Order: sequence, then structure tokens, then C-alpha cells
Amino acid sequence: MRGSDVEGSLYWLARMLAGGEDPLYIARRLVRIASEDIGLADPRALGLTVAAKDAYHFLGTPEGELALAQAVVYLATAPKSNRVYAAFGRASEAAQQHPAAPVPLHIRNAPTKLMEELGYGAEYKYAHAYPDAFVPQEYLPEALRGQHWYQPSEMGYEKTVKERMEWWERLKQEATDGSAMDGKATE
Repeated sequence: MRGSDVEGSLYWLARMLAGGEDPLYIARRLVRIASEDIGLADPRALGLTVAAKDAYHFLGTPEGELALAQAVVYLATAPKSNRVYAAFGRASEAAQQHPAAPVPLHIRNAPTKLMEELGYGAEYKYAHAYPDAFVPQEYLPEALRGQHWYQPSEMGYEKTVKERMEWWERLKQEATDGSAMDGKATE
């Protein structure tokens, strides 16, 4: 599937099933492939593989095997990207290296008067109150500002994600330059 070979993917599925492999183990592997090897290049892959697992669980053998075969063909023909997998690995490393980095004050909830007085939630900007439901503000701890773990590919839907992220980066730059977003809430 990773190599986009439909026939090879179907053959090995059939061999695994004929050899007595647990079909639910195969279904779990398909879900993993949807997340790890396809990711946001085709976000429907994850839902389809979970549905195939559920269909197999509901129908059993032999009918449920067709749901697994459908998922295998879908995964083999889907655009591939492991960018989310790689980004999560880098973010996990950062979390291990900075396990106690404080949450920025402006994004902390202030349910008590004391927390409000300490600055929790001060200067928080509600994204939906701004044009395009976006406002440039920091969400990472100070020690991690400027990090970019996720770098979308040009594959499938991930290309759209990349374009959106580039647009947001332009809006952030314009705000930094003072030419946009300053006090333009639309509540």
C-alpha cells in the first residue's frame, strides 16, 4: 500500500487472511497506515479504515473481508504523506525537552478573580471575532516560539492545508509589520 501497488496490496491481504491472520489485526494495521502513510494527503482514509474495521467486526468472515479489501485498494491508491507522523514526532521531542514550559498567560482560562488579576486570559483574541476567523497570536510557550514542526506536502488535500498555512503566515507577517489585524475585531 505504501508503494501504491493495488495488486500487491490485495494479494498480501488475501495471503494474510488465508494464512489465518486475525482480520482485526489487519484492520488495526490499515488504520495505522491511514494515519502514518497517508495522513492529511487524504483525510478520508482514516474514516474509511475505521469503517472497514467496524464492517468486518459487524459482518465477520467472509463478507467483512470485502470491507478490508476495499480499504486496502483505497489506501494503495490514495496520495501519500507522512508529514503529520513526522511533525508529531518532532513535537513530542519538544514536549520531552520542555516538559514544564508555561502556558502563555493570554491563553489561560481565568475562572476566578485571582486568576484574572494575575493576568490569565488578558489580551486573548477570540479568532471568530476577526475577519476569516483568524488572529495572529502566540500559542506556544516562550521557549518554543517560532517552531514549525508540520510542513505539509503538495500531495492531495495536504496541498490545500499548505496553502492555508502559508496564507496565515502572510497574515501574521502583515500584523507584525503593523499593516493589518490591529484592532479589527468584528464582534
